[in-house]
Amino acid sequence: MRTVLRRPDFRLLFGGLVASMTAESILLLALAIWVKELTGSSGLAGATIFAIIAPMTLAPLVGWIVDRYPRRPLFVAANLVTAALLTPLFAVGDRTDLWLIYLVAIFYGLSYITLSAVLSGLLRHLVPTELLADANGVLQTVRQGLRLIGPLAGAALYTAAGGGLLVGVAMVGFLAAAVLVGLLRVAESPRSWPGRSCCCHPGCTCTARWSTELGAGLRYLAGEPALRRALLGYGLGSLVMGFSESLIFAYVDHGLRRDAAFVGVLVTVQGIGGLAGGLVSPGMIRRVGEVGALAVGVALFGSAALTLSHPNLWLGCAAVLLAGVSLPFTMVGLHTLIQRRTPEPLIGRVAAGTDAMVNGPRAVSIGGGALLVGVFDYRQLFVVVGLVTLLASGYLWGGRRLSPPAQPAPLTGHVPVRRRSPTGAP
Repeated sequence: MRTVLRRPDFRLLFGGLVASMTAESILLLALAIWVKELTGSSGLAGATIFAIIAPMTLAPLVGWIVDRYPRRPLFVAANLVTAALLTPLFAVGDRTDLWLIYLVAIFYGLSYITLSAVLSGLLRHLVPTELLADANGVLQTVRQGLRLIGPLAGAALYTAAGGGLLVGVAMVGFLAAAVLVGLLRVAESPRSWPGRSCCCHPGCTCTARWSTELGAGLRYLAGEPALRRALLGYGLGSLVMGFSESLIFAYVDHGLRRDAAFVGVLVTVQGIGGLAGGLVSPGMIRRVGEVGALAVGVALFGSAALTLSHPNLWLGCAAVLLAGVSLPFTMVGLHTLIQRRTPEPLIGRVAAGTDAMVNGPRAVSIGGGALLVGVFDYRQLFVVVGLVTLLASGYLWGGRRLSPPAQPAPLTGHVPVRRRSPTGAP
């Protein structure tokens, strides 16, 4: 990781991303708390998270837009627009203004998809292929650290000073990201700009061409063997991995016989595991490739779920630590695979489509887990999660050779020396 951090261009991008990720992390929980305080309803507070996730359905359209513009200016513009879109929150006074929070949450979700898709293309331009895993590992480590402290900091800031100061701090984060990334100098190939004729032959219609372009990312995902294997395997695991969001409360309540607040302790332990996973995930990718690292991450989550089927404090801490390590393995492996295997003109659509196909099943499984935990014993459900994710891991591991580790770049100016055989023949 130190190699990629020595690059001045990556350090500039890194500073901008830390600023924007900090703004994202402090807003995520605080918006839900704001709704809860205004309405007293847990359901309406939870709907805030749904409002953020809902724009995932527009991922193909967002990816198509991203692929039509240069990455750096679009990243700068997206951060500036996100900062501007937060301004309606200054007008929120009582529950009659609830719609403003939901509206901002929807735009915030669109911003998240856009920035994620743009980032994949921007990293592709800035970082050599053999350093992509290190770059993604550095960013995932920071994201896991912010996931550990950001939401709590945002909630504390809202409780202490109110929504106005919270919104102001988040806006500063997005503006700082725009300024820092705006200083980058990135040479990008020309794109098909809006307004230019889109017809490729006399019988082509604009509508048909747009429809083809919108679906190009999903078609590429379906046709590229390594990406198809990764999404099928990880998608299978995601169908049950979201159960754990509800099961952990039952585990703490019925298994450990502790107050619900103890979940916060386990989340902290999981965050520590996430930091460790972010640091070691590039090394894992160099050993087994991206699909192999994805398989290891899903296997670690499955092992953690099986361990949680037996209530024990120390085993539980070890299990959530493993679950924390698993997340960077899966995220770094998947993002690096997209960046290595996708043609540059398609990378925005492929990245956005992947987000939708991964987060869609996860959102469904979170809702399904909330229903199932009221019907079945949480231990049985943890066993189901463990077995299904281990099955998905086995499927992924079987395809690890589809994405062999990237070879290190040859040393500049190195001339290989040919050795002679003992007989003197060349």
